[in-house]
Amino acid sequence: MKSIGSRIIIVVAISLGLMAPRQARAGGNEVVVVYNSALPESKTVAEYYAKARQVPRNQLFGFSLPTGQDMTRNDFRRELQEPLADKLEAKGLWTMGEVTEPVPNGGTPHQDRRVVTSKFHYLVLCYGVPVRILEDQTLPLNGATNLPANLRANTAAVDSELTWLPDIRMTVTLGGPMRNWVYGATNEALLTPTNGILPVTRLDGPSAKIACGLVDKAMTAERDGLWGRAYFDTRGLPKTDRHYYYGDMVILGAAEIAGELGYDTLIDTNAATFPADYPLSSIAIYCGWYDLDVSGPFTRPQVEFMPGAFAYHLHSYSAANVRSPNNNWVGPLLAKGVTCTMGCVNEPYLTYTPDVGFFFRALAHGWTFGEAAWAGQPALSWQTTVVGDPLYRPFAKQPLEWFKELQAQHRPNLDWSFLRLLNVQQQHGVPLGQLAEILDQWPGTSRSAVLTEKLADLSAALGKPASAIDYYEQALKLNPSLQQRIRLRLTLGARLAADHRMAEAVDDYRRLLAEVPDYPGKSQIEATLAQLQPQSAPPQTP
Repeated sequence: MKSIGSRIIIVVAISLGLMAPRQARAGGNEVVVVYNSALPESKTVAEYYAKARQVPRNQLFGFSLPTGQDMTRNDFRRELQEPLADKLEAKGLWTMGEVTEPVPNGGTPHQDRRVVTSKFHYLVLCYGVPVRILEDQTLPLNGATNLPANLRANTAAVDSELTWLPDIRMTVTLGGPMRNWVYGATNEALLTPTNGILPVTRLDGPSAKIACGLVDKAMTAERDGLWGRAYFDTRGLPKTDRHYYYGDMVILGAAEIAGELGYDTLIDTNAATFPADYPLSSIAIYCGWYDLDVSGPFTRPQVEFMPGAFAYHLHSYSAANVRSPNNNWVGPLLAKGVTCTMGCVNEPYLTYTPDVGFFFRALAHGWTFGEAAWAGQPALSWQTTVVGDPLYRPFAKQPLEWFKELQAQHRPNLDWSFLRLLNVQQQHGVPLGQLAEILDQWPGTSRSAVLTEKLADLSAALGKPASAIDYYEQALKLNPSLQQRIRLRLTLGARLAADHRMAEAVDDYRRLLAEVPDYPGKSQIEATLAQLQPQSAPPQTP
């Protein structure tokens, strides 16, 4: 068995060089936490987070704010934006200074007052801090008159408006999106107040308890790893669709990164979103679009989000109500157990929605959630809210590091870790037959529903239907999760029918209905049974 492990280590060590994580940041001392002092639960979330991440007490600030999700532009400026900037300077958490700004094409340089030193790196907004700034028709448009009429709005997400707080002493146009000067950055050191940007995220959701849980799940994943599967739901649009293909493009970019990271990755290209009966098991990553309200598998009573999971649904109003467990997407995803997400509080227009492809590229290089989220935003002062612990670093360790650590300490999730190593090898061209041989000989495979299903999939791809069927049947005996069980039953039934084993296929589908009586696809299974049963009946005796 040592030779198998050695082969894995050699291939993976070579192939993961480009995914080497960056140096970790210091932690809680780099975070300022803001809560709504008019809402006791908001302070509870702030203190819970501060204790978990060891944020210094003098970096927690309470402001008396509206308790709903909206606030006026005047209230935002008078009650949050300006008081926060003043306190940060008064407490010595950052220093403002005069900076000479060069002007292109030989223009006369001018002086600006901006942040020149900063003791912190991130801003966390807690449950109860308003999410959206309402439109103010009295604000002058200034330079916004050059924008298309539909972009001249000054409504914005509170998070996004606070990202440029380091430049508050400068003259800023508030009508329309502000160009994010660090969008697409490849150096995380650029995402700092001294470069004019403050990564802002929030701990929020349908309840204070859910908001507190976001740091718990993030820290669990940092300790134990982010494991599971990755699901990407595109609309299957042609590249010639100049208006909407961008949505598919960024989701496909994220899917490519997930594959490079070694996740079992499914890409759906049907125009419709995942139906309710689709078995999404052990979700580590989900990206899709374009339903107004939460739909499909995410409406089920239980959704199999893994600790540390990221989920994002692209829609203009996905974060219109982050504290609703049923409406739009951000609130329901948080209610079902996701660890971090993003969304838009108002119409952003597609070009200004998050670039989740670059977001995942940054995460894969070891960036924090807060850094990656804002490096993937084309605009500031616009509509995106980012929910989750900014310090969360799901890929601080390479897959090979995780494997060695879990194996040495005999910790859970070794099967998921082994699967990621195997998938990385597959990404880099190792033949399927060789992968199947490694997996078949690995001692943990026979004890793992996850690895046995993978062996079944490889056998099917190698043109060995009988072996595939045997492995699917074995996986069903190894305590799969509910959604994995559904997928195994569906796959096994289809494989048995294709192999003309009709009676066994009928038995498999009947077992599915007995094991999962509330399965949303029950009517389709019953229709399949109606077709299969006559074929499975023994011939009549004359």
